[in-house]
Amino acid sequence: MLRHSIVRRALVACGLVACGSGLAALPATARDLAAPTGVVELFTSQGCSSCPPADAALKRLIDDGKVVALAYHVDYWNYLGWADTLASKDNTARQYAYARMLGRNGVYTPQAVLNGRSHVNGADLAGINSRLLAMADGGEGLDVPVEARVGGDEIDIKVGAGKGKANVIVVYFDREQMVDVKQGENGGRKIAYWHAVRDVQTIGMWDGKPASFVLPASILDQGKNGGCAVLLQTMKDAETPGAILGAAAVVTGTAAD
Repeated sequence: MLRHSIVRRALVACGLVACGSGLAALPATARDLAAPTGVVELFTSQGCSSCPPADAALKRLIDDGKVVALAYHVDYWNYLGWADTLASKDNTARQYAYARMLGRNGVYTPQAVLNGRSHVNGADLAGINSRLLAMADGGEGLDVPVEARVGGDEIDIKVGAGKGKANVIVVYFDREQMVDVKQGENGGRKIAYWHAVRDVQTIGMWDGKPASFVLPASILDQGKNGGCAVLLQTMKDAETPGAILGAAAVVTGTAAD
């Protein structure tokens, strides 16, 4: 079951405003990713020997700065001798929900879900880029403008006009973490993990009309290592995600700052 919690106070539409008064201001190194060409959600595991190339491919995508790239560490490989330090049951649940949407009987790692519509092997960087390009050309890209800007102690989120209805989802992640994997299939390796998801929240609904939302900027103040992505995502039913129509991201400065 996907457990997206509703942040009711974050909703600005309909006059419900949540400002960040009194909260610590975001570090000046925060930056945003505007008008991305796609969303890549990588399902990975520290205990999967096939995953390090996919983790490296995700880093390449992050460095290119053209897509919103997120890493969901899953927990179903923990029995192989190493419990993933970044994994959660909610991340696993999201992957299984995508499997239902895609009509698949099971899940695998490394899997990259693209725009909430399709999937490829997460290590296939060329395949990811070509599929995203084809999706954009075929009307399955990010057609609804989404902006996330930091101003003082607030993150201002704006969603443009479009067709249909969708949830406004905020995905919180850590920019970078170095993990010393001591056991399991990757035992003895130190691996850098980027944009590892630590929480997902649904902050409101979008009905095709322009809408605005506000979150406290302190959610990013995680030792200058935090970030969040805003996904405008349709739902096939209450527990099954669908196509992502728009996205944006805000990331703090380097972990070494």
